[in-house]
Amino acid sequence: MAQPDEPQPTVVPSCPLPSKICDVLRSDRPRSCCGMAMAGFRTSKYQVPEWHRRNAGVYYKAFTASEEAERGRAESQHLMKHAAASAQRAQEYSKTTLGQRLQDIHFWRVELQKEIMELDAETNLLAAQKLRLERALDATEVPYSVVIDNLECRERRQPPDLVIDEVERQLLKEADLIRDIRDLLKRTIIQATTQIRSNRIQKENCELDWSDKVETYHIDDKCVSYCTDSTNVQFHPSSVKFEENASTPKSWAQFSHDNISSAEQEKLASVQLRSLINSIIHDASEDLRMQRAAVNEAFDNRCRELDDAKFRLEQHLQQILKDIVDEEANIVNLKKAIRDKEAHLKVAHTRLFDRSFRPNIELCRDEPQFRLISEVEELTVFLEALKRKLMESEQNLKNLEETRMKLEKEIAVKANSIFIDRQKCMSYRICYPVDLEVASYKQ
Repeated sequence: MAQPDEPQPTVVPSCPLPSKICDVLRSDRPRSCCGMAMAGFRTSKYQVPEWHRRNAGVYYKAFTASEEAERGRAESQHLMKHAAASAQRAQEYSKTTLGQRLQDIHFWRVELQKEIMELDAETNLLAAQKLRLERALDATEVPYSVVIDNLECRERRQPPDLVIDEVERQLLKEADLIRDIRDLLKRTIIQATTQIRSNRIQKENCELDWSDKVETYHIDDKCVSYCTDSTNVQFHPSSVKFEENASTPKSWAQFSHDNISSAEQEKLASVQLRSLINSIIHDASEDLRMQRAAVNEAFDNRCRELDDAKFRLEQHLQQILKDIVDEEANIVNLKKAIRDKEAHLKVAHTRLFDRSFRPNIELCRDEPQFRLISEVEELTVFLEALKRKLMESEQNLKNLEETRMKLEKEIAVKANSIFIDRQKCMSYRICYPVDLEVASYKQ
């Protein structure tokens, strides 16, 4: 009767064995006697060769696993040593590069700080020069008011002396000069203000760059201090990438170089502007001083001319007054002479009249008659001549009186002109600032 199917024994896969182990053929598997209770387990016993062969397989597997484990340990040791050395080298190289980077940052930081200090000092100097300009501009107000007052005062001269003389030309020139100086000072103040603003903007750019350098220096200095024993290190996988807006070393250095170069340009422009301001104030002061001297000289010359003209007029007035006295005396004498001649004429007329009553033949044209007629004619001629001379003398006296009044008026006009030029104008010019350059330093 056929036996029911029994589970097949597990076949151990063949594997190479050491040469000293002989291959043993396994005999047919024995039948199981345990039934379903031993299902899945071998029920027959192994043969001795099979037992040796199986032990040999176990030995080989153990040997192979041990060999592989030993090789793995050796590789692990080598890898660990290599990784440790490489990591140490990488960390040291990174530390070195950070140190070099710190030197670069320190260099640009020092350069920027130096440039900031120099630019700030230059800006302060330029601000002081701007203040000088403002004080110089304020100092020009007094000369300008003096000049305008002089021109207005001289407009009150009376028409005979209301002339465009050298004084007026010099005063107009001085007024134009002061206006030009004031316009120049105002333009220079605007230019200085613009340059100060540019200096401060560039200083702010350098300060921002310097501040970034300081912050970066602290960050990199902290990074240099990091080591494997640091307690504040941790993983940041997301930081292992380049930022899109990151600069290159060339652009980084160029940025600071450009800032310093721009600051140098602004500083040079500021130095040139300060030199220009000094020249402007000095030249303006010199021009004002020379023009003031020219105006004062013109005033002196004009006052001397007026004094001389007034003196001459006074001399003429004295002569006219003397002539008036003499002419008045002459008129008195002429009138007296006319009265005397009229008395003589009356006598002659009376004689002729009385002799015209001689009777008959006595009415003779005798010598006395001819003499009386001749006397009347002679006296008539003298009287007419004296009367004409009296009329001429009276007209001369009238002319002398008119001349006297004209001379007195001219003298009064000259006195008024002298008063205006000497007392009103020249005395007011005493408060004229002597030196605009000195005035620019006064508080």
